[in-house]
Amino acid sequence: MRDLEFDQQHVWHPYASMREPGPVHEVVAAEGVWLQLADGVRMIDAMSSWWAAAHGHRHPRLVAAMQKQLQHLPHVMFGGLTHAPAVGLARRLVGMLPPGLDRVFYSDSGSVAVEVALKMALQAQLGLGQGGRMHFASARGGYYGDTWKAMSLCDPVTGMHSQFGAALQVQHFVPRPPIPFGAEWDEDPARNGLGAVEALFAKKAYEIAAFIVEPVVQGAGGMWFYHPRWLSGLRTLCDRHGVLLILDEIATGFGRTGTLLALERAGVVPDILCLGKALTGGMMSFAVTVASRRVAEAIADGPAPVLMHGPTFMGNPLACSVACASLDLLAEGHWQAQVAEIGAGLRQGLAPVRDLPAVQDVRVLGAIGVIEMRQPLDMARVHAFCRESGVWLRPFGRLLYCMPPFVCGPDEVARICAAMVRIAGWQE
Repeated sequence: MRDLEFDQQHVWHPYASMREPGPVHEVVAAEGVWLQLADGVRMIDAMSSWWAAAHGHRHPRLVAAMQKQLQHLPHVMFGGLTHAPAVGLARRLVGMLPPGLDRVFYSDSGSVAVEVALKMALQAQLGLGQGGRMHFASARGGYYGDTWKAMSLCDPVTGMHSQFGAALQVQHFVPRPPIPFGAEWDEDPARNGLGAVEALFAKKAYEIAAFIVEPVVQGAGGMWFYHPRWLSGLRTLCDRHGVLLILDEIATGFGRTGTLLALERAGVVPDILCLGKALTGGMMSFAVTVASRRVAEAIADGPAPVLMHGPTFMGNPLACSVACASLDLLAEGHWQAQVAEIGAGLRQGLAPVRDLPAVQDVRVLGAIGVIEMRQPLDMARVHAFCRESGVWLRPFGRLLYCMPPFVCGPDEVARICAAMVRIAGWQE
C-alpha cells in the first residue's frame, strides 16, 4: 500500500474526518521557505508551518545547535536535575522579557503552556487568600489551544470547539475588542469595549482568577487585529479588581507582529506570559510559561506550595538548545527589516482585492496578511490550487491568511500575494 493511501486510511490529520479525510500533499524535504513534495513540486510555506518556522526551514544554525546537543544529552528528566541548555534559555528569556517576568516554566506545546498558566493563576489566588476565584475570563474570538481547559476559553459560539457545549466548564466572556488596530482610539468605555470588562468585573471579579487574551492579534479565532489601548485599559481593570492578567503570545511572539512581543505595542506587562511556536524556529514542539515573582511567591504561600505540573519532556535539552539558537538569531536584529519588508509587500500585493464584493476586509500587521471573505472558502479547491501555484496556504472558514517565514524575499512575497488574490477572486 502506498504511503498516501495508507495515510488516508489510518492517519488522523488536524480537524479532519477519518471517513472523508480530504487530500494531503506528501512533503519529502524542506529548506528555507520551500516545501518539496514527493513528485518534485515545490511550494512556498506561506504559513511558516502554523507560525513556527520564522527563520525558514532547516536554518543551518538551528540544525547545528540540535546536532551538537544530540551528541551529548538528547533528554533527561527535569525533576531534580538541570542542564546548561535549560539554564541558558532561561537567561535569554529573562533578559529579553519586561522586568518582573522572570520565573520560567518549560512545557512541550502551546496548549500545555496555557494550561500551566491557568494552574498558576488558580494556585496564586489560593496563596493570596482568594480561594473563591476558580473561573477565568476572556474576550470572544480568542483561541488558546485544543486541550480541555484551553478549549473552554476559546470562543464559545463561533470557535472550533463549540460542539463540546456543556461538557466544557462555563467561563466568562466579553465582546472582542471592537476598535481595529490603526484606527483612532475612542475614550468612551461603552464604545471601546472596556465598559464590558468593567461591568463583568463589577459583578463577577470575586470568582475570576485571571483574564487571558492574545495581545493585539487574535489568531485562529478570527485573525482580528485590535487597538493596543484596549490592552492597557484591561491591565488597569485587572489591577483594580484583583484579577491576574495572562497574555498568550504563542502565535504573536518573536517578531511576527513587527515588535519582538506584541505586548510592547501597549506597554503592558502581564502577570503570566505564554510563549511557543517560533520559540524553536519551528524545529521542535516546545513552549514556556513565564510568571512574575509575585505569582510565584503567592503559589509558594498557598496550600500546595509547589506548582502542580510536570511534563515528561519538560526542559528537553534538544529543544532548549535550538531555542537558544533561535533567540540568538533574533537578537541579531535582522528580523526587523525582514518583517517590515514582508509587511510592505503584503499591503501592496493584497490591495487589488480590497474592493471586491466578495471580500469583507483586507488587513496586514507585521508579517501577517489576511483576506476575510464574506463566504466560506472551498477548502478542497484551495488545496489543489496550492500545488498548482506553488504556494502552501491553509485557510479556515472565511479567512485566507499567510504568515511567511521572515526570510521570504520580495519575489516570494509577491508570489504568495498573487495566489491569495487569485483565490479571493474565485467568488466574484
